[in-house]
Amino acid sequence: MTELSLEVSHQLPYPPERVFNAWLDPKMLAKFMIPGPGMTVPEAHSDAAVGGRFKIIMRTPDGDDLPHEGEYTAIDPHDRLQFTWNSPYSQDDSTVTLTFNAENGGTNIRLHHVRFPNEESRDNHEGGWTLILQAMEGAL
Repeated sequence: MTELSLEVSHQLPYPPERVFNAWLDPKMLAKFMIPGPGMTVPEAHSDAAVGGRFKIIMRTPDGDDLPHEGEYTAIDPHDRLQFTWNSPYSQDDSTVTLTFNAENGGTNIRLHHVRFPNEESRDNHEGGWTLILQAMEGAL
């Protein structure tokens, strides 16, 4: 079986430094880690260092809490960020890599997520990450 992965990207009208820093700031994470309509983030924590951990609680419109957490494995300021991703719908060795490229007076952010238990999980994450990257624009 091939390893399931996804890649999404989005152009933001902000410099890479601002976009990159938002991913390490718990207050900003709470504003844009919204993978679907009506969802909120009542809790976000981030120890922004290699080996540090983050935790994000996403709340569904029905009031169910979905914990997401992981460990930062690479932090290359304003260029690249990599972390493990553990959620109710991922597998233990799931990893997300973000790259930040200055383009057209802003930033092209590319998100590459690897290792999913099945195609449905991958497809759901692709939709969620797409909405999260779009939500960044309004949050920043």
